[in-house]
Formats: sequence, structure tokens, C-alpha cells
Amino acid sequence: MAIRRRDFLAASAAVAAVSPSVLTAGPATAAARMLKLGLVTYNWGREWDVPTVIRNCEATGFAGVELRSTHKHGVEISSDRKQRSEVRRLFEDSRVELVGLGSACEYHAVDPVVLRKNIDETKQFVRLCKDVGGTGVKVRPNGLPKERSVEQTLEQIGRSLNDVGRFAADYDVQIRVEVHGRGTSEIRHMQTIFEIADHPNVVVCWNCNPTDLAGDGLATNYRSLQKRMGTIHIHDLRNNKYPWEELFPLLQNTTADSFTGWALLEEGSVPQDIVPAMKENHERWKILTSA
Repeated sequence: MAIRRRDFLAASAAVAAVSPSVLTAGPATAAARMLKLGLVTYNWGREWDVPTVIRNCEATGFAGVELRSTHKHGVEISSDRKQRSEVRRLFEDSRVELVGLGSACEYHAVDPVVLRKNIDETKQFVRLCKDVGGTGVKVRPNGLPKERSVEQTLEQIGRSLNDVGRFAADYDVQIRVEVHGRGTSEIRHMQTIFEIADHPNVVVCWNCNPTDLAGDGLATNYRSLQKRMGTIHIHDLRNNKYPWEELFPLLQNTTADSFTGWALLEEGSVPQDIVPAMKENHERWKILTSA
């Protein structure tokens, strides 16, 4: 039976890494080993084609990637069957996993035509994600329109997420809801959204926002959503603008069935040399995950 190069390399690495301490590891250690470092091509990588994304991730210890729509790699809902097959092949022949696709689909619009367009586009991203071998589509809430009550907007977002979540479940693709947007990134509002969006295929994409630290602080806010956790968007680990040393133990103890273990670096500020910055982030990652 044929075996993909990535699967063979991953299996070989896993065997090589086994030690007696692993065999006797407790739950916290097992959870810590589940964490995986990936890249979001939001700005770091937006000018790279798919082979370059893969090559640079392999060279820097990044095990996966979430490909952002509208960027140079060109993995779009307009891609034809041949293009989709080629993207899938490139990742399957590499050591890098295509974790998913990053869309800009959102569900807060007052205009029902705009809302319908975003829902329909999300479903197209789900089909694309399945075709190229990814496991999830990132979507987002993105604000609270003044023309309507906050409660009505949150309910609309939640119901829309249930719609796309049910659809995506048939493709075995998660809907990953980024904690995002003015007002909607407040944890209390995300809690409301997820109370309404109760389909198990709709999961949280924690986004490491300043609002995470409000109220009772990071640990309380994180734990309020951890049962629905799917992926994490981290930022440049080389600074302490976010309390990484507090976050990583929370990640390592997240046991939700929906949690993929992927922490994906999404950074707006672009360094002069991205690849060395990725290497430095991988070094910092190793320190944080072994603490």
C-alpha cells in the first residue's frame, strides 16, 4: 500500500522521539505534546506561492499552515479541479500539513443579501478545503452594527454559524470562529454566540486579543470557551505583548474533543526577513511548550 511522504516522516519522527519518560507521562504531558506550531499566511507569507510556503515552513520547524484567501498562493474558491488537486499533492508530498483555509466570511450584516452571500461563500470555502486536503475554514464575527440591537446581531451570527457548521460537517471540515471584531471580540459576546451556535462542528479560534485580559483575566476568559476550542492564532512570540507564559499552560491542558492542538502564528507586522523570524519563533515555541 502506498504511503505519503509526510505520513512516513511523521511516523519516523514519532518513533525516534519515544523515550521511557513518554511512556509514563501523565495527562498534562500528553496534552503538551499534542500542541503543534503552524503559520497563518495573513502577512507572513502573503507573497509566497504554495511551494515557497511549504519550503519555508519545513526549513523553520513550522508543521502546518492556514492559507489566507486573496494572497499570492492563489488557493481560492475560483480554483479549478486541476489546481485543487495540485495543491493537495504538494502538501501530501511534504512534511507540512494544510491545517485549513482562512476566509473573511462574516455574518453580522444588516442587509440579508450580504448575509446570504457570506453564508454561500463559506460553503464554497468548505468544498475547497475538502478538495485541497484541509480540515477547517476560519470565519469571523466582525462587528456590531448600530442599526440593530447587540442581541439580534449575536443571534444572527450564531444561527448563521449553525447553518454553515451543519453543511461543513458533511465534508468533515470544521468551522473555526475567530475571536474577532470590534465588540464581537469581547469574550462575553463570544460566549453568547457559542450558546446559540451549538452545533459541535462550530469551534473557537482563540485569537490572542487584548480583550482576552479584560474582567477576571486570561485564565477565566479562556476557560469560558475552552470546551469549544478548535485552533489558536498566536502572534510573534519574541515579545511579551501577550502573556504567553500564562497562555501555554492553558493550551497544554485543553482536552476538548474539538481541539486540534494547532497554534498558528498570525502577525500583522512583517519583519524584513521572515524566515529568520520564523526560526526565532520556533525556538521560543520550544521553550514555551517545554516549560
